[in-house]
Amino acid sequence: MSDSKPEDSKSEDPDRRSFLSKVSTLTMAGGLIAGYGAFAGMALRLLYPSHGRKVSWVFVGEAEKIRLNDAIRLQTPTGQAVTITRLKQDGTADDFLALSTTCPHLGCQVHWEPQHNRFFCPCHNGAFDPTGKATEGPPAAARQELAHFPLRIDNGLIFIQVPTEALG
Repeated sequence: MSDSKPEDSKSEDPDRRSFLSKVSTLTMAGGLIAGYGAFAGMALRLLYPSHGRKVSWVFVGEAEKIRLNDAIRLQTPTGQAVTITRLKQDGTADDFLALSTTCPHLGCQVHWEPQHNRFFCPCHNGAFDPTGKATEGPPAAARQELAHFPLRIDNGLIFIQVPTEALG
């Protein structure tokens, strides 16, 4: 016969169960917090892509060489395609408009259609007016716009403010 009594082993089980229950609850809570934290971080980067990113002014070209209604394509240091269009000839940065050529709906590349005075996305027949506002297709239904980039002119030279580091 053993010296331990059956009553002693029964009294230890509730303490062990209580401990294991607390440990598993804390482990599960920690996993949920980490998972939701990672999800929130990814959502913020998607919804606010420029938040926390380094930006700088990049030389584009000479303002006088871009004629009225002409558009030039530019690739940013992060690889994003941008179209810069001259809308007026007042001699200020407001003469120009810089828009991303990436459709906010699914990320397809839009292109300028001068005959229709619009940017067109071939993926789902999305269309954007010359200011980047969606007018047709899924982007219009979602009230999306093409991303705008700030421009400035210094001594007749155009500069654009763009991110210099990619997400990630």
